[in-house]
Amino acid sequence: MAKLVLSMNGVVQGEYQLDGERLTIGRKPENDIQIDNLAVSGKHALIITILDDSFLEDLGSTNGTYVNGKLIKKHALKDGDVIAIGKHELKYVNENASTDDDEFEKTMIIKPGSASAAVAAAKAAEQAGVGAISPQPAPQPAPQPAAAQATTPVGMPLGRLTVLNGPIAGKELELTKALITLGKPGTQVAVISRRPQGYFLTHIESDGDGKRYPLVNGDPIGAKAYQLKDSDLIELAGIKMEFSSGS
Repeated sequence: MAKLVLSMNGVVQGEYQLDGERLTIGRKPENDIQIDNLAVSGKHALIITILDDSFLEDLGSTNGTYVNGKLIKKHALKDGDVIAIGKHELKYVNENASTDDDEFEKTMIIKPGSASAAVAAAKAAEQAGVGAISPQPAPQPAPQPAAAQATTPVGMPLGRLTVLNGPIAGKELELTKALITLGKPGTQVAVISRRPQGYFLTHIESDGDGKRYPLVNGDPIGAKAYQLKDSDLIELAGIKMEFSSGS
C-alpha cells in the first residue's frame, strides 16, 4: 500500500497510509495530514488515490506545492517523489505506482468528485453489460462509488490501444489495469474498465454541458458503457486510437 512519509529537516514526523480515495493536507486540524506551520495554507493540497496510483493537486495554496523541486498544480505521483509544502517534505512510497508519464495515458482525473466517478464507472460497466450506441441516450443516475477489482480475470487476453494520430502516433498501451482513464481533464475524459465479459468504455466528463461523448467507429457511445470489440476505432479528446482485444 502506498504511503507518505512526513519529515522536516531530515527528521521523520510521521507516516500516513493512502488507504482512502481522498487525503487532504493543510494547516487546519480537519485535514488528514495536519502541518501546523504558517507557511502552509489551511487546505493546501489534495491527494486522490485510484487503485495503485495517486495524484496530487495544489488547492490554490499561498506558497505553492512542489514535487522534486518543481512547482506543480497537478501531478501524477511516482515512487520516490518528494512533495515540498512549506518547510516540510512528504516522500511518496509506492513500488506499484505507474511510471508511464506521456500524454497518452491521462490518469490525472483529480478534480473533486472525478475519482469517485471513475471508480463508479467501473461498477456501472459491470452492471450495464453491452451498451448500445445511441446519439441521444436518456440521462443515467450516477452510481455509488464501488471498489474496482485489480486482478486480471483468469484466461482473459489483455487488450491494447494503439494511437493513430498526434505526436505519439504508433504508441501502444497494454490494458493491464482494471481501470484506465483516458483524455484531458476539463476537456473530455472516459474510462476503460476490464470486466470478466471484456473491456468497456464509459464516458466520464467533457467540457460544456458534459454531453460530448467519445466516438467509436464515428458514432457517440452515449451514457451507457460500451463493450469494445476488436479493431474498434476510438476518438477521445482529439486522439484517435484502435482497440485490439488481444485474442
